Amino acid sequence: MFMSSLQTVLANPPVDGVSRVRFASAETVLAASWDTHVYLYDTGTNALRSRYAHRAAVLDVAPLGAGECASAGVDRELVLHDWPTGTSRLVGMHDGPVRCVEALPGGRGLLTGSWDRTLRLWDVRTAEGCQGVFEQPDKVFAMAITERHGNPLVVVATAGRHVLLLDPRQLGQPLQRRESSLKTQTRCVAASPSGEFYAVGSVDGRVAMEYVDPLPDAQVKKYAFKCHRSTGDDGFDIAHPVNVLGFHPVHGGTFASGGCDGVVNVWDGANKKRLCQWTDYPTAIASFAFAPDGRRVVVAASYTFEEGNRPHAQDALYLREVGEREFVPKSKAAKLPSRSAAVA
Repeated sequence: MFMSSLQTVLANPPVDGVSRVRFASAETVLAASWDTHVYLYDTGTNALRSRYAHRAAVLDVAPLGAGECASAGVDRELVLHDWPTGTSRLVGMHDGPVRCVEALPGGRGLLTGSWDRTLRLWDVRTAEGCQGVFEQPDKVFAMAITERHGNPLVVVATAGRHVLLLDPRQLGQPLQRRESSLKTQTRCVAASPSGEFYAVGSVDGRVAMEYVDPLPDAQVKKYAFKCHRSTGDDGFDIAHPVNVLGFHPVHGGTFASGGCDGVVNVWDGANKKRLCQWTDYPTAIASFAFAPDGRRVVVAASYTFEEGNRPHAQDALYLREVGEREFVPKSKAAKLPSRSAAVA
């Protein structure tokens, strides 16, 4: 089923809210859902290849390679699943719902973040599983992993607007402790492929671009701006939460944001310009992910109950072909608001 020449609707979507989508390979997509399942889709044939279940809503899933993935959610369990054999096994548990699951670069293991205010490091190859528990300032809401100067870098965002920059080899000793530049609750975070900067999104429709280097010459470049806004019937401005951020894997200075307004915006972060906007979605953008080569993106349009329990469009997964021109900076693209206007 085609929405347009550039976008395909994937068959057999989850039957409840979609919490996370990721590419497992160039041709397969993972989706984690509030319906307690993790789904595997074949994008070449537009078919649901398989799925497996948790005991409660699944909040995140991470591909591991070799046909495996790891998932976790409200049941507090970290589960390793092997798609070729259809087998799952429990790796370990948190003391509260698990919001984030990330694979560390170079096969160094898994990192999970939970509402129990901890990060936990896992080695799925060992019987013990958990390699360490690391207290955080508050509930973990979002996490991103990249590499900077050849070293792994973890960005963790928690309740209370805390942001921590960590080396996964020394999780108990943060490299930097920061406070988000945004004044409301953090909803999402993404790190650039270079590891030089990261973006934070909030519930009031704002995004902040932050630089990792703590020196003043780098920090003077950070900025924040309003996005995902609309005008209500009464003429007043409506701020829609920013649910997801993601940097393009090839054009690493550009990134996209998805919000509860059902819009995906593509930004040139270095030049503070909007490159394009995708508006043909019927409900909130709950998640999206780029293919490894950056030529396709999977988008989850899924109501996130920001307006309570009301009628809404059916959840859907869209596979979109990305034109190179959409992520290459353009001198005539719409410019972002100035920092002075953004923080007003």
